[in-house]
Amino acid sequence: MVDRLANSEANTRRISIVENCFGAAGQPLTIPGRVLIGEGVLTKLCRKKPKARQFFLLNDILVYGNIVIQKKKYNKQRIIPLENVTIDSIKDEGDLRNGWLIKTPTKSFAVYAATATEKSEWMNHINKCVTDLLSKSGKTPSNEYAAVWVPDSEATVCMRCQKAKFTPVNHRHHCRKCGFVVCGPCSEKRFLLPSQSSKPVRICDFCYDLLSTGDMATCQPTRSDSYSQSLKSPLNDVLDDDDDDDSSD
Repeated sequence: MVDRLANSEANTRRISIVENCFGAAGQPLTIPGRVLIGEGVLTKLCRKKPKARQFFLLNDILVYGNIVIQKKKYNKQRIIPLENVTIDSIKDEGDLRNGWLIKTPTKSFAVYAATATEKSEWMNHINKCVTDLLSKSGKTPSNEYAAVWVPDSEATVCMRCQKAKFTPVNHRHHCRKCGFVVCGPCSEKRFLLPSQSSKPVRICDFCYDLLSTGDMATCQPTRSDSYSQSLKSPLNDVLDDDDDDDSSD
């Protein structure tokens, strides 16, 4: 089906419409062999709060952005190569239902669909695209992923020292390795994480000590399929996400 659609006029027109919705600030999306598989609004769990985002699944990339005018205008385009993607289902918890994690070496985050059927369709299509890509390229799936940032609202005190309370003066920061919300004194160090940045990034003292001794696996996020448990236990290594609109630490 994908191969038949690849060079069809209808497919080219659909991708062109998506390009136009992002305007001049967006990246060109039309290339030979690329197919628009589907699209829809998903709730992305951001650093500050859950936010609606428009997602487009193509056979080799996942594109999403902020909704300015539904079906007409989007901004802050993000493009994720699917060959780097792994997805894990998230258990329903309170109002957060029908969710899954999208994990890549550079960025990981949670999204939620409106219904269980929609979730299943998204996950099945993403997995099919990833499998087809890896099969054609002969590459192996990545086994290292960026941490999902814990939302600001889930931490009233530093998740490392368990003492520093966050206030308008004592700001929250995020460790780029484990995703914990930490205070300034617990995250003064920087470390080069090549998959995330070409420059050293903020990490907590705990992760810095482990990385400095070469024990990288110990501070690598785990048990991502049990993400919802992190909202109950601040020391769980299952983590959450940053906010697209917020570039602060």
